[in-house]
Amino acid sequence: MSGLEIRDERYDSAVAQRLISAALADLAARYGGSGDETPVAADEFVPPAGTFLVAYLDGEPVGCAGWRSHGDTGEVAELKRLYVSPAVRGRGIARAVLAAVEESARRHGRRRLILECGDRQPEAIALYQSSGFERIPDFGYYRGSPSVLSFGRWL
Repeated sequence: MSGLEIRDERYDSAVAQRLISAALADLAARYGGSGDETPVAADEFVPPAGTFLVAYLDGEPVGCAGWRSHGDTGEVAELKRLYVSPAVRGRGIARAVLAAVEESARRHGRRRLILECGDRQPEAIALYQSSGFERIPDFGYYRGSPSVLSFGRWL
């Protein structure tokens, strides 16, 4: 996509925090509460333990996602905070960000990417399924919740 640039950013940077706040507001509108209560710390997204990425379209931040290490083997990464601003959805930005996350995780020795998603996110579910993710046993903070869907994919 012309004009799209995906860059590493600190999870706690001002630009990343604005996008993360928007992502959580979107989740809160769908599910209530704060959107996501999963414990997340900024240092989980510092290489080599993880990475956080921001997508810029014509210089404006419009999307984000990151991965953090999951488990003890060093082979699994967990996708967190995939988000694209509503004004630019449907243009392939989420797919480009997801591909960049996968490439980053691969570069850091991860062989598998897993994620938690809710059942009120049909666009995210469609993206994951069309990108080769398959349902896996629930694993995270929302394990056991009736609305959680967990997915995984070998990289």
